[in-house]
Amino acid sequence: MGTVQLTIDGYKIEADESKTVLEAALDNGIYIPHLCHHENLHPNGGCRLCVVKQDGVDGVITSCSTKVKEGMVIHTKDEQAEAIRKLSCDFMFKTHPTECTGCPKYGKCQLASISQYVGDTGRDLRYCQIRVTADESNPLMLHEMHRCILCGRCVRACNEMRGVGALKFEKVDGRMRVVINGDSLEEAGCRFCGACVEVCPTGSIRDKVGVFDDNLPKERALVPCREACPAHVNVPKYIRYINEGNYAAAAATVREKVPFPETLGYVCVHDCEANCKRNFLNGAVSIRNLKRYAASQDDGSWKKNAFQKPDTGKKVAVIGSGPAGLTVAYYMRKLGHEVTVFEKLPKAGGQMRYGIPSYRLPREVLDAEIAEIEAIGVKIECNSEVKSAVELKKDYDVVYAAIGTHAGNKLPLENNDLPDVYLNADFLRAENLGNPLPVGENVVVLGGGNVAIDCAETAVRLGAKHVVMTCLEAPDKMTASAEEVTWAKEDGIIVENSRTFDAIVAENGKVTGLTVTGIEGLKFGPKGPEFTRIPDSTVTFPADTVIFAVGQHPDVTEEFGVELNRGRIVVNPETFATNIEGIYASGDCVTGTRSVIQAVGEARLAVSAMDQYLGGDGNIEENLAPEQDANPCIGKATEAQRANRTEPRTIDAADRVKNFEPMDLGFDCSMAGCEADRCLQCDLRLQIAPQKFWSDYVPEEGGAE
Repeated sequence: MGTVQLTIDGYKIEADESKTVLEAALDNGIYIPHLCHHENLHPNGGCRLCVVKQDGVDGVITSCSTKVKEGMVIHTKDEQAEAIRKLSCDFMFKTHPTECTGCPKYGKCQLASISQYVGDTGRDLRYCQIRVTADESNPLMLHEMHRCILCGRCVRACNEMRGVGALKFEKVDGRMRVVINGDSLEEAGCRFCGACVEVCPTGSIRDKVGVFDDNLPKERALVPCREACPAHVNVPKYIRYINEGNYAAAAATVREKVPFPETLGYVCVHDCEANCKRNFLNGAVSIRNLKRYAASQDDGSWKKNAFQKPDTGKKVAVIGSGPAGLTVAYYMRKLGHEVTVFEKLPKAGGQMRYGIPSYRLPREVLDAEIAEIEAIGVKIECNSEVKSAVELKKDYDVVYAAIGTHAGNKLPLENNDLPDVYLNADFLRAENLGNPLPVGENVVVLGGGNVAIDCAETAVRLGAKHVVMTCLEAPDKMTASAEEVTWAKEDGIIVENSRTFDAIVAENGKVTGLTVTGIEGLKFGPKGPEFTRIPDSTVTFPADTVIFAVGQHPDVTEEFGVELNRGRIVVNPETFATNIEGIYASGDCVTGTRSVIQAVGEARLAVSAMDQYLGGDGNIEENLAPEQDANPCIGKATEAQRANRTEPRTIDAADRVKNFEPMDLGFDCSMAGCEADRCLQCDLRLQIAPQKFWSDYVPEEGGAE
């Protein structure tokens, strides 16, 4: 295609000959009012707002459907053109609400903006509002027909962009309206993609309140799974690759942000799923299991695209080889620094190895991903405890502490010092070291999180006959994942909610039970939990063994040399620097016990800060996966795409409680493909050109004659 020269309002411009007059004007900062036109839609010309005068042509032309020609002279403010615009505006306002300030799109409505530009139309036509009840049948979008101006953008977007055709024009009670193209959304094949919302100029169709976080920038809010992930893994991209059968590319996409893709596929707390837009329909996409399947198919092809900067001569010491420590070690080495990791236990992995039971995370998976970190030159020295970060700093340019929370919390209950009373961290670590602590037939676990469930499940596998897990929280307030709670109950573990712990009962120096009382009105205040005891609700659970799983804290003392607050390392929240120059920290030892993915996400930020301290640019972004050209034409929803969530395969409860072999078998190829097909592809909405207003267009200086 060649270029042509034309003049618009005295400005000489060049434009590709494939462009329309409207496109050429907008590309050069010259505003022509338009409403039915949209950058991603075919020209329509129906609104008549974009009419202009062309020299040598009688009447006016619609600029959105007229191609540019060499030597054209266009006048956008011609008297006849402006009169037609005012009339068009009048017709639109005939049925539209006149009150703008109460509109949810106040300040962001294209019709209001055009009205400001066109000027006072006089509103000569009789006001005739369409009185139609809002359509709330779509769980994600609200349709208020009384705001509709029949521009047709939504119908065209659903057809042209998405190839769905779930919307149509239809005369209802003598008036034209936009309606569902079928008896239901399901029959219409709606994909809930939001394209109609994105192009609607007035807010007639808009996202329901609560679907997206209004406090976030739009480009982040529209992809809630990616935003919710602490490492911001591009979830829709790798799910699309899975759907295409390109598992290596999917694995590479995950690896762009995390060095433990398959480990996370087993143990991630999947905040992404909690924020998945499909929750409003029929259950979140099983993102974690899809990640796990993709990672299991990794062929290593991503390595050819991985960066490795030249050696800088700088030395970095990392204390602790948990998820935070290994993430820092991995990326600092990629940035060219010499990295040594000091781990006080016999093997690397931190809480991933010594806090998570092997029935949840196979050790060969963890070992393989740690081997990848060592393969790029990271040195890991096990059985090497560091008591003072300050002393270690004398031999290194930077020291990073990620010592985790390896000490359990014990509540001040009577008899809490008896031999049969264990702490969660000690109990799980002993089993993972191959020296399990003995348990009796009756075990009671105090706590309601995933660690408490790990303790309860481990006790079952060690031979306990009757295991009770009791906590302050009500069932819907437990911090343990619903999936883990369900599996625990299947394994015979009794979960007793809304109980406060009174005393550990003992006879002759041996534990015999735990006394608890029912509570209500639980809330957490500045001094801890607040609640009301329920009268006559005190009971005693029989117990030979009691395990505290009510939190953990760092095993660190003043000897470490950095500022501490209530046993945690104090850092600058922006830079992760401690009070000692060159010593940094992040992860559980700073925040308290959290998740593997949170440790990874925070560690990535710490890497950037430390690299900049050492003179680098702090950039660890990389493109390991191929570029993906996501097809916006997704077509009508199929039966498979409307299906309920795919649940992973698991070993029967009667068999899995007999050993520590993996009990969650995840997805096979067919299951992964079916589940990937459920993704709503929320990121496709970001492909749609944003709506602009007349104030966004400024012609270049010096262009006018």
